[in-house]
Amino acid sequence: MNSRKKIPMRKCVATGEMKPKKELIRIVRSKEGEVSLDPTGKKSGRGAYLTLDRDVIELAKKKNVLANHLSTQIDSSLYEQLLELVNKEKY
Repeated sequence: MNSRKKIPMRKCVATGEMKPKKELIRIVRSKEGEVSLDPTGKKSGRGAYLTLDRDVIELAKKKNVLANHLSTQIDSSLYEQLLELVNKEKY
């Protein structure tokens, strides 16, 4: 039998790359339309995955990828939270 565990893969909405779920951050839109970060990946609602990289986050902001994918307005503070998270991950 195969004893290796399957690694769940997800697609980054900004780059289109398939990556292991642990390398990405999930952004979720609830039924009420509230958009928030979901570090656990367990919140209910429509989700979109982004690579935790400064360049990718800035690309997503520039192209408005999250707003298109989640069908709602994205507040700029969400992008600031993502950038803070990237800075914490590096140290």
